[in-house]
Amino acid sequence: MRHKVSERIREKPYQILRTCRDKGKDDISFPTRLARFIIHRKKLIESIFFISCAVSMFAMLFVNVNYDLTEYLPKDAQTNIGLDVMREEFGYPGTARVMIKDVSLYEAKQYKDKLEAVDGVDQILWCDSTANIYSGEDFINEDDIDDYYKDRCAVMDITFDEEDDSPRTSGAIDEMRAITGDRGYFVGMAVQNKSLAETVESESNRILVIAVIMIFLILCISTTSWTEPVLFMLVMGVAVMLNRGTNIFVGTLSFLTNNVAVVLQLATSMDYSIFLLDAFTKERDKGKTDEEAMIAAIEEAIRSIFASSMTTVVGFLALVTMTFSVGFDMGLVLAKGILVSLITVIFFMPAVLLKFSKWNDKTKHRSFLPDFKNFSKWIYRMRYVILIITLLVTPGAYVAQGMTDFRYGNNAIGAAEGTQIYQDDQKIIEIFGRSNMMLAIYPNTSPVAEKAMSDEIEDLSYVKSVTSLPDTLPDGVPEEFLPYSMTSELHTEKASRMLIYIKTKAESPRAFECTDEIRNILKRYYPEASYLVGETPSTQDIKEAIVSDNARVNALSLAGVFLVVMFSFRSIVTPILILVPIEMAIFYNMAMPYIRGDTLIYMGYIIVSSIQLGATVDYSILLTNNYMGARKRLPNKEACIEAVSLSCTSILTSGSIITFAGYIIYMISSTAAIGDLGHLIGRGGLFSVILVLTVLPSLLVLFDRFIVGDGWKRTANYLKNRYVDQRSIWKARWNGNKEKRFRKRKLGKTEGTL
Repeated sequence: MRHKVSERIREKPYQILRTCRDKGKDDISFPTRLARFIIHRKKLIESIFFISCAVSMFAMLFVNVNYDLTEYLPKDAQTNIGLDVMREEFGYPGTARVMIKDVSLYEAKQYKDKLEAVDGVDQILWCDSTANIYSGEDFINEDDIDDYYKDRCAVMDITFDEEDDSPRTSGAIDEMRAITGDRGYFVGMAVQNKSLAETVESESNRILVIAVIMIFLILCISTTSWTEPVLFMLVMGVAVMLNRGTNIFVGTLSFLTNNVAVVLQLATSMDYSIFLLDAFTKERDKGKTDEEAMIAAIEEAIRSIFASSMTTVVGFLALVTMTFSVGFDMGLVLAKGILVSLITVIFFMPAVLLKFSKWNDKTKHRSFLPDFKNFSKWIYRMRYVILIITLLVTPGAYVAQGMTDFRYGNNAIGAAEGTQIYQDDQKIIEIFGRSNMMLAIYPNTSPVAEKAMSDEIEDLSYVKSVTSLPDTLPDGVPEEFLPYSMTSELHTEKASRMLIYIKTKAESPRAFECTDEIRNILKRYYPEASYLVGETPSTQDIKEAIVSDNARVNALSLAGVFLVVMFSFRSIVTPILILVPIEMAIFYNMAMPYIRGDTLIYMGYIIVSSIQLGATVDYSILLTNNYMGARKRLPNKEACIEAVSLSCTSILTSGSIITFAGYIIYMISSTAAIGDLGHLIGRGGLFSVILVLTVLPSLLVLFDRFIVGDGWKRTANYLKNRYVDQRSIWKARWNGNKEKRFRKRKLGKTEGTL
């Protein structure tokens, strides 16, 4: 008897399903079967998630972060090919520039010797290679050394043994700063990468902590229980942990992705937890037990959560198609984060929610938000005014968004205004002017051609200095007479290298013109296998790659979201109405930098367009769903008012989270690219909330006949009837004209025929 009872207890989880099968009811839907499986296996699922979190915490330590945007250039970009050649032939050492203030020539020489002895420093170029600084300042022609020593300040060009982002190079910079103390001013790619890494790492933790606190406070205001925000943060915390751990399969992330992915995942996927909790609460209010209510809630919520998440995933995946592959890892990580959040909410949250349900009941409080009825009525009354205003403003915003001044390269990110590197750079420019280094790589075939090319480049008015082996060799001395250690920096068996310093910014129209002219000279002397590398050429290639990505990424994200929404609503007109306010919000968001006169990093511009579309289209979907549900029992006016009233709390909660998250990133981060990205995300979320709650209700009422009922059939019937009516009109006109022509011919009049 005891054995039979235990067998029945063991069979209980599948009792309902087996009973249905025994009765021949094999039509149980997949959501129902999934919901029952989740509830009856909740302990196993909890264990799997907790073990996965522990593994993810360990795996996170092995995810690398990259701070050099040139590594994301397409493989066929000329700069990328040139860098590969240089790595193979010469290596790719890091570079920096240091100015030491308030020193004599002799003191500067002592500093140089100390800096050159630092582990990780290969060589330092200064005026002591061309002038005898021990002869005394009175015997040295100042014009010969003013590029390196002026006004008791000495500036030196440093080459490291290893690459810019090497730990050894970073350690060398720290040691050199200790040697120079307050007298030293450091700039260059190696310094920039080190500063960027340290800044991003310290700021990312602050951003995350403040964002979590702000999101928690928003949830406290928008929910009706003090423990519900704790539940949401726990579930989303697990999802974030799993997403960060699975980044180990991506390998290396860009610093942009690593810095904003967590906050964006929290901001864009919090809705899924809210959907499930709302559905669970409604089912419990019907008198069901907790487990029955949870099964019904999963059945109800899974479709809306799945549809909502798919639009976001599609919007993010459009970034994967970027040829400038920083979009690949950002799109992949964000899309993966949404899928991980979806899985966590569907499988893990039910188990946690059942445990929290009693605490949620005990800690209930009144709602802090109004019912929004008056606001909904005002929106309906003002619908035509709202549409007229947006029709007048939107064309201007669309034009303005493409007129913003953009920046593209590493310098715009790591040495932006407000950073220590920017301040140091301004000090050096004030005394010595600008010095923008480039490297020409070309075949080692003709010393005569190399000398002629070097002389021609050096004669250009904007060129500060040129270093090549023909210029370095004393007249009449063959290269073979010099030791390999001296020549290997500029010549190998197959390739030659030339260092060129020009008097321009790293990124400006003038710098691009100068680079093009030098590249043309290089191609004239060495048509094949010649490359110009450096910050300015890299920025040009980044610009070319990322600008070409813009139209494609926007079109793909828009088309993908449109298709998902179209098949969800089974209508062609509905997705158009849903996307209109979001696209308008994107136009307004991207037009603001032009209106304010700001310079924007183009990478943020292209990335945020997809992020804003994917993350905020859910607001439109929710409002449209509520309208269509209300429309089944109410006329369009009452349906509009009810839909806005029902949607306001959810939209304002989600919109506030993404808005505050973006602005927290913007206010805390001193890195221009990350700050711009946060600003665009925050402002974009705000515009989306405003336009969805104002413009979309007006559009739903205006196009009510196309979206209520079966969207496919309504649209098809309308087009068919329109075609039939138009055809009848043209047929009647044709018959009338035919009769007129007959009468005229009969009367012998041929003029006036059609």
